[in-house]
Amino acid sequence: MNQTLFKISIFTFFKLPAAWWTGVRVTEINNTFCEVSVRHRWINQNPFGSMFWAIQGMAAELSTGVFFIWSIKSSKVPVSMLVLKNKAIFKKKAKGLIRFKCDQGEDAVAAINKTIDTGEPILIKMKSSRN
Repeated sequence: MNQTLFKISIFTFFKLPAAWWTGVRVTEINNTFCEVSVRHRWINQNPFGSMFWAIQGMAAELSTGVFFIWSIKSSKVPVSMLVLKNKAIFKKKAKGLIRFKCDQGEDAVAAINKTIDTGEPILIKMKSSRN
């Protein structure tokens, strides 16, 4: 595990324990791309034998939010972040290893930088796709 993934894992353990305990993990990240995976297990299943939708939501949200989290931490400027809307479409039962990917890292960093420079809030739409 590289240093960045290790730091993110420690961060999720302390700041997002529900995600960590249910198996949500950042598996790949760079300046533009993030992949988060979660494996269907007993702790994250629903009564119908598939993964609970909220676990999938945590994984999808983390794949977009990690860019903001690390941009804010590295800037050392107190910036507040708020998810205003969340929309999901479920097409089939989630079983096995589920991956969510986001390739808008540069957009997220630019939004944080603009907020820091202007002091004004920025609204940005982020998309995570299941693969």
